[in-house]
Amino acid sequence: MTEEVPRSVPAPRPSMSVRALLADPGLGVGLELVAGEAGLDRIIESARIQKSGLALVGHFHGISASRIQIFGQTELSFLHTLEGEDRAKKLRDLFARDLCCVIVTRASRGEAEAPAEGGFPAVPELVAAAEASGTPLLRSAERSSVTITALHALLDDRLAPRVRMHGVLVDVFGVGVLLAGPSAIGKSECALDLVMRGHRLVADDVVECDYRPPGMVFGAAAHLLRYHLEVRGLGILNVKDLFGVTAIRERKRIDVVIKLVEWSKDVEYDRLGLEDRYHTILGVKVRELVIPVRPGRDMSTIIEVAARNELLKNAGHHAAREFFGNLEGALMSGGRRDR
Repeated sequence: MTEEVPRSVPAPRPSMSVRALLADPGLGVGLELVAGEAGLDRIIESARIQKSGLALVGHFHGISASRIQIFGQTELSFLHTLEGEDRAKKLRDLFARDLCCVIVTRASRGEAEAPAEGGFPAVPELVAAAEASGTPLLRSAERSSVTITALHALLDDRLAPRVRMHGVLVDVFGVGVLLAGPSAIGKSECALDLVMRGHRLVADDVVECDYRPPGMVFGAAAHLLRYHLEVRGLGILNVKDLFGVTAIRERKRIDVVIKLVEWSKDVEYDRLGLEDRYHTILGVKVRELVIPVRPGRDMSTIIEVAARNELLKNAGHHAAREFFGNLEGALMSGGRRDR
């Protein structure tokens, strides 16, 4: 029998424009455009931030145009050690690399007009290089560490790798369970029964998965399908309206994938549980169980027990391995007594 693999559809590579960055309400620091308005539609593709100190001395190795470049007080202090023409040339060489944007931290309003408190005099060549190359030059009144932390928090969310998967995601005892399997196998019915038992629906049919460092995958419902569950014979149900806000959850980490398959007498299913199987989502290995479905099996109870067992495994208790360890010890002890 061919196993049903959770279908996944890679989402387009996430990106955002500098214009969108400036307008994003989730950014924890205030950014203001100083120069380079013509480049506001340049694209940011990386969530990592770069400090541009080495580039100012002509070492461009590793400089990525899709990363935000940061000019802090260290970089400004170095620029002020240079003569005017030399400073202008180094900035022109850097800005000629089609950078998505440059942010000057702990900078005063207008940057070219006055120095920041406790900082350095403004660098008019910096503004000129940004305007000439059409590179957005932004200012942040916060110091570099605060600005970088805020940018990382925002970009990690907006630019997280994503994939869409076919399945049902349920929060069972705090464990994110992704139910996968062929159409009409009973995934949505299981989810409904679990909601009736007090668990929480995250997504039905389409699960939007996104990666979070240092190696986690979270799932959420597609916007139009949020809170809804399709049950054959009943149609589309709004779980939030039927059972209240305690029956739904906006997003949840995926901790285990349960593949529901039709039972077949010709297939040998795992009866011991000694070896762990994994399903890879966005490069992250998630524990996987294959559970056969047949009349008379209470699938909701089995899924609840699977979630409880996952909690035990995370706490360091592997029931099957402990049992066989005890069995092996008993057999060895018996053999010694026989001798």
